Amino acid sequence: MRPAFLLDLPLTPYVEALDLQRAAVAARKEGRLVRDLIILIEHPPVFTLGRRGGRDNLLVSESELNARGIEVVPVERGGNVTYHGPGQLVAYPLVDLNRGGFRVVAFVEALEQTMVRTAARWGVAAAGDAANRGAWVQGRKLGSVGITVRRGVSFHGLALNVTTDLTPFTWINPCGIQSCRMTTLAAEAQQEIDMSTVRTEMAVRISTLLRLDLQPVSLEHIRAALNTNRPPREIQ
Repeated sequence: MRPAFLLDLPLTPYVEALDLQRAAVAARKEGRLVRDLIILIEHPPVFTLGRRGGRDNLLVSESELNARGIEVVPVERGGNVTYHGPGQLVAYPLVDLNRGGFRVVAFVEALEQTMVRTAARWGVAAAGDAANRGAWVQGRKLGSVGITVRRGVSFHGLALNVTTDLTPFTWINPCGIQSCRMTTLAAEAQQEIDMSTVRTEMAVRISTLLRLDLQPVSLEHIRAALNTNRPPREIQ
C-alpha cells in the first residue's frame, strides 16, 4: 500500500473545493504534493454539469435556481448533470493512476465499490452498473461517480447520498437519466445515520480498494504544498 494524504473537510463551497483540486493535480505532477490525496467533503446546494453537458436535463430555469441561491457550475468531469448538497458525502481521489497501477475503468469500478461496501456497513445491498455508473439499490440511485484525468492524475470522484434532501434531484434528470429514482443510505437502512461514522467507513473502503495507506493531514499542510516550489517535509 502506498502512503497517501486524507483531508477531511467540513461543508465547503463547491467552487472552492474545485480550485483546490485543480491546484493539487498540478502540484502532484510537479512533485510539490508528494503523495496522492483523498478529500472527504460536503457541499452547500449546487448543480454541476459534466463534459456531456446537461442543461437540457435541468427541469427548472437557471433564473429560478439563482433565486434559490443554487449555482450551476460546468466542470470537466465525465457524465451529465448532478446535484450536491448537505448530507451527501463526496470523495475526491486525486490519485496518480500510473503509479497506482490503475486503468481508468478499473479505477471507476473501485469508486463504485467504495460506495457499495460503505452501504453494506448499514445492511444496504447496493451494486455498481457498467451502463450507468454509480451505486444502485434495486433501481434506485444511491450514489454517483464522475471523474476526469489530467496528466495521469484523477480528480472529481464520487457522491454518496447519506441523509441528503432529495428534492433538488426532482429538478433535474440526474446524470441525464429520465425518471431516475434517487435514494439515500438513511432511507434504505431505515435508520438515522451519523455522517462522521460514514466518513470513517468510507475512508477505510477507499484505503482498501485504492491500496492507499491514508494519513490525516490538515488543509494548511496541503496549501503549503501547493504554494511552494519544493515538496513539504514528510509527515511523521
